Amino acid sequence: MGNPYFRFRHFTVWHDRCAMKVGTDGVLLGAWTEVCPSGEILDVGTGSGLIALMIAQRSLSARITGIEPDPEAAAQAAENFRNSEWAMRLNAVNLSLQSFARTCGTKFRLIVSNPPYYDCSLINSDGRRTAARHTDTLSHKDLLHLSSRLMEDGGILSLIIPAEYADKVIEAASAEGLGPERICTVRAREHSRERRAMISFKKKQDGITRYEKLFIYEGNGEYSGMFRSLTEEFYL
Repeated sequence: MGNPYFRFRHFTVWHDRCAMKVGTDGVLLGAWTEVCPSGEILDVGTGSGLIALMIAQRSLSARITGIEPDPEAAAQAAENFRNSEWAMRLNAVNLSLQSFARTCGTKFRLIVSNPPYYDCSLINSDGRRTAARHTDTLSHKDLLHLSSRLMEDGGILSLIIPAEYADKVIEAASAEGLGPERICTVRAREHSRERRAMISFKKKQDGITRYEKLFIYEGNGEYSGMFRSLTEEFYL
């Protein structure tokens, strides 16, 4: 059995009651996303609360709401929030994005999500883990549409997705008035295939897209300089 918690420099994330544990995808997105110093931020599918906590550390006074449809994960995120030094700026809500959007009157400056991404593949015997990983609970189309509704004009939606879905997601985002402001492709090693794409979409984007590349490991298996630089404020 894995460790029930993951300790970072300034906070600890307990994740033993969450279907999806602390992982590299969440750490990458939480460190890479450009964070507004204040205003309202939404973390869709917060899970253990990892990304929300990382964003709280990086912002001055922003208020972060983490929504999570799984009740056990939402309860654990709430505990992780309460035990952090930013408890007054963090709130965990046990709702799906669809339910949250029906009643929310807030417009968000930043929405961030490490969303479900499998269509029908790799069905797992763990029903909670399957729900967390598969788009039948939250399709990319619904995520983009509802996020656009909840965002301020000029607001940002920041996602991490499998690289092979990037073109399809960018095309679907365009139909919702969201244009890619920044794209970072992620590889395990410099010359391996692209595994993930981190994309920041801007509502009513009319500027130039910035392209970036990141690889996690050097050939000797050590973390790359770019990965260490990105995550140095978080890892012990």
